[in-house]
Amino acid sequence: MRLRLFLALLLLAANAGAQEAASTVMVPVVGSSIGPGVLWKTTVEVVNDTGNPVNVAMDLVTAEENPVAFFDLGPGETKTFPDIMQPFGIPFALSPLRVTSDTRRALTVRATVFGMRNGELTKPEPIAVYSGQPYYPLRALDNLSFTDEFRTNIGLVNFGDKPAEFLLALQRIPGRNLAVSYLTVQPVSLAHMSIQSLFPLISKGDDFTVVIETASRETYVYGSVIDNDHTGRFVVPRVATR
Repeated sequence: MRLRLFLALLLLAANAGAQEAASTVMVPVVGSSIGPGVLWKTTVEVVNDTGNPVNVAMDLVTAEENPVAFFDLGPGETKTFPDIMQPFGIPFALSPLRVTSDTRRALTVRATVFGMRNGELTKPEPIAVYSGQPYYPLRALDNLSFTDEFRTNIGLVNFGDKPAEFLLALQRIPGRNLAVSYLTVQPVSLAHMSIQSLFPLISKGDDFTVVIETASRETYVYGSVIDNDHTGRFVVPRVATR
């Protein structure tokens, strides 16, 4: 509710002739979660390089009750959240993070994921962020592995207010499906799952591609490949063709 009020005020200001309008940066997934032998956390850094003071709202889009955190940034200032869950007061969650500011130019947002294992931190890996909400009917996640050394998770995000249908095809050679899977993601929800749960008949392999098709525009997909040292590699979708 507070985020909707914040955005409504920004919209009113823009309609009243204000020079600045709201801008949004999305981090596809952040959170704190427990994996096999590791606790995963996310660090987020927000930089105001617009040259003007800004008001900022961050919200966990698909988390329960859509929690929101507010703060201000002066020109050139940076706000770092070593554990992005702390400002929301939530111990565990996985969700896209939306960073909204009352400026026409989007802020610089950086996100990294790292693991905590036996009191030690694993190598932090960057998460690709984006502005706006790009949509393509066909998107592909490349260079996926599920072997004794690597495991892969796939994320399907539905930002819309209606269920989104996804068709996922596992390929090694373009156009040749080894297996297919259908999944419905409920409104304003994130489905984050292992590739084995999507394609249970495929046991092991490297260099797979998953082609994902959906007619729902307000969606996003991503992948994450993790090795036995708990180092992750975020996989950005590319535009695919049939």
